[in-house]
Amino acid sequence: MATTTTTNGVTNELPTPWRRTPLIHSTHLSKHAGCQIYLKLENLQPSGSFKSRGIGNFLLSHLSSPTLDRSRLHFYTSSGGNAGLACVHAAATLHVAATVVVPLTTSDYMVAKLRAAGAQEVVRFGASWAEADAHLRGEVFESARGRGEEPVYVPPFDGEAIWEGHSTLVGEVWEDLGGVRPDAVVCSVGGGGLFSGIMRGLDKKGEKVRVLAVETKGADSLAMALEKGELVTLEAITSIAYSLGARRVAEQAFEYGKREEVTSVVLKDEEAIEGCVRFADDERIMVEPACGVSVALCYGGRLKKVLPELKEDSTVVIVVCGGSNVTAQMLHEWTVSMEKK
Repeated sequence: MATTTTTNGVTNELPTPWRRTPLIHSTHLSKHAGCQIYLKLENLQPSGSFKSRGIGNFLLSHLSSPTLDRSRLHFYTSSGGNAGLACVHAAATLHVAATVVVPLTTSDYMVAKLRAAGAQEVVRFGASWAEADAHLRGEVFESARGRGEEPVYVPPFDGEAIWEGHSTLVGEVWEDLGGVRPDAVVCSVGGGGLFSGIMRGLDKKGEKVRVLAVETKGADSLAMALEKGELVTLEAITSIAYSLGARRVAEQAFEYGKREEVTSVVLKDEEAIEGCVRFADDERIMVEPACGVSVALCYGGRLKKVLPELKEDSTVVIVVCGGSNVTAQMLHEWTVSMEKK
């Protein structure tokens, strides 16, 4: 796929910085869950997570401007890892510069991945994503403008172009299911970008499908907002699922979350870890806890507890959102911790 742009009367084709991912039927997870489980493998995106779609689409939307001066353009994002990786991978594909500001809690492993992917710079600042983001919008942008750059802020999850990019996976799922309407879609929720994109994609199809919005306890900003009936800001992220670490969910995600077809689900860190470990055994796929928490619904009868109406022939699509903050060593440590309990 490519996007056609016109700059100074010259027509250019820009490569699409994400790819169509496979939808596969999982025999193992179907047996565990008691229904037909299909996996949308967003872990196979160039950056290792679904964020390649939304952030890639955001970059494309800016590069389509006919008056753009690419020589001064520089994309900046704040991220604990996956959004930053998506931004850097997309920027490298589109031959533009990208810098990422990460909180001090970001692992050396993830920082190294950002640099290896082609980040012009990785700035470490603040105790949380919110502090890193404020630093980016303030001092980092001021310095960039002082150097004569045209800095563009890339939101990790909250923006029309982000949601539009994520919505593209819904059309792919429909095509791969042969136009059959799934009985439910399961996705993880951090800031709400993926969730909002899925809801937007379903609206385009004119379909009302049960959607399970899954979080971990300690990173459950959507669930807390829905419980209180208003947007709330968590005091801190206390979950191991750092990629779900948005202390305040996007307003659009909150609005979608109030719909009757949406069910908010919150699991413990231990359950997310179990999802990662058992998924690696069953499907030979490594994912981080932010993704494992959705897969975990297939084990221990959890999915049927949330959706007791599911039957053996019911179709459930789980978005394997991926995530690059996982290693074989982490999986080993999680396995050992499970065996001790």
